[in-house]
Amino acid sequence: MSLPCPPGASESPALAGGLAGPLDLEVIVPAYNEEHRIEATIRALTGHLRRLPLTGRVRVVDNGSSDRTAECVDRLAASGLPVMVTGCASPGKGAAVARGVLTSRARWTGFCDADLATPAHALDDALTLLREGWEVVVGSRRCAGARMVVRQPLSRRLGGCGFRFLARGLSGPVADTQCGFKFFATAAALPLFADVTCTRFAFDLEVLARARALGLSTVEFPVAWSDRQGSTFRLVSDGCRAAADLWRLRRRLAHLSGGQRPDAATRTAAAAVRGTDTAATRTAAAGTAATEKGRAS
Repeated sequence: MSLPCPPGASESPALAGGLAGPLDLEVIVPAYNEEHRIEATIRALTGHLRRLPLTGRVRVVDNGSSDRTAECVDRLAASGLPVMVTGCASPGKGAAVARGVLTSRARWTGFCDADLATPAHALDDALTLLREGWEVVVGSRRCAGARMVVRQPLSRRLGGCGFRFLARGLSGPVADTQCGFKFFATAAALPLFADVTCTRFAFDLEVLARARALGLSTVEFPVAWSDRQGSTFRLVSDGCRAAADLWRLRRRLAHLSGGQRPDAATRTAAAAVRGTDTAATRTAAAGTAATEKGRAS
């Protein structure tokens, strides 16, 4: 798809924290009317980034907010935090994330939710896997080692079960497609996000399905996840929209799959990380995937 926001979409003029040079990591935070919790999220993420041996920045993509979300981000940027805000007029989390990824100049980029349901320290595991060479790194609430610190309400759990049932076959070996904590090698992600069309519930699933079709090496890693108040999910109406999104997604992806099995790198990654979360196992899985890539080339 084309860039999911008009060329004139607003962008904060300042690159906060003096980060005018090359970036190692950019964390995209899609936000819609998040003025009451965006500051805490930014402070947690930037505080953790500053402790890491790399150059990193948070970029909030304001998804047409009618409150003071953008002003909150600009104020924090002016105080010296490594954060900036980009405007996106097209509705939907998917449009906001695609806007951020497609305009990123960092070596690695990814996104997390504005409520920070997955804590900032999960960036450490994501970066370890990115450095090992994985192109798509997926935070998971459903693989070995994951913890649900605060569970979702029953309506959300029922909706999730229904979504997973309808999405079977699209996600490949990835156990949790919907956790809002995913990171990418930017060079590999650009052609991936250029073709994404879903902007709502099926967005994460489409990203992973397209990554699978493109043969990108993909790995899941466990996170400690906490449900946050403020969700507007409605079981019947939103469930119907999700089902419609999935139906359209299946039609769009039919020509990409061709009945092929997941690539070897993806299968190795999922099997290794679901079985155990030791550094030795991840390294062994990375070596196996590299071998498979070498054979393919």
